[in-house]
Amino acid sequence: MTTQQLQGKSIAFLATRGVEQVELTSPWDAVIAAGGQPRLVSVESGTITAMNGDWEHGDSFTVDHAAGSVSASDFDGLVMPGGTLNADVLRVDASVQGFVRGFFDQHKPVAAICHAPWTLINAGVVQGRKLTSYHSLAEDLKNAGATWVDEQVVVDQGLTTSRNPGDLDAFNAKMVEEFAEGKHSGQTV
Repeated sequence: MTTQQLQGKSIAFLATRGVEQVELTSPWDAVIAAGGQPRLVSVESGTITAMNGDWEHGDSFTVDHAAGSVSASDFDGLVMPGGTLNADVLRVDASVQGFVRGFFDQHKPVAAICHAPWTLINAGVVQGRKLTSYHSLAEDLKNAGATWVDEQVVVDQGLTTSRNPGDLDAFNAKMVEEFAEGKHSGQTV
């Protein structure tokens, strides 16, 4: 079913080498199906290679923008796919942290799945929020001041989170809904 909920909206997808392929492609396809325009943002230009799990190489994807060359002002929302290797690289990159913080500063919707909340921790945007993630991040999130729950999809003031690829249908539906709603005035960092 194709809708135009996201017509005219540009959605950033933040990923680098090692991203979990299905967590990139499934939300990407959902944004397109809803009429939106996805753009791949990474730590550097060129291409990135996805992974199927943490061990098997997947497809390569062309980067549209380096994180240091764009800002949250250029997009209507942000999707953060998971993947252990992906999240571990992104979370320590200063340009990525600033890029992510910009979405929260501007009250724009953000969707993060699996290991992606690691980057949210380093960007300093999880304190006081309720969210979910891959189970191994639960203590990290609690230690950063978040309330972690083991649920399929959680929405907290424009932040949509899910646990793993098994949650993608629910994640995609909520993500599109939040992007269609746009800015959330109550969202704070």
